[in-house]
Amino acid sequence: MQNRIKEYRKQQKITQDDLAKAVDVTRQTIISLENGKYDASLKLAHRIAKYFSVSIEELFIFEED
Repeated sequence: MQNRIKEYRKQQKITQDDLAKAVDVTRQTIISLENGKYDASLKLAHRIAKYFSVSIEELFIFEED
C-alpha cells in the first residue's frame, strides 16, 4: 500500500521524529511506512490522518486486487 505521509510531512516541515512522537510510534515505523515496507494498522492510519487533518483515503492509496 502506498501513502503520502512523506509528502504531507515535508509540506508541513515536520521531522520523522516529530511525527512519530505525535502518533505514538517509533521513528523507524515512520521510515518503514514512508518507504512502503510496512502497512499501517487502521488505528495508526487514523492517527496519522487525524494529525494531518486529512481523510485516510487522502493519505493512503488503496490498490484493488
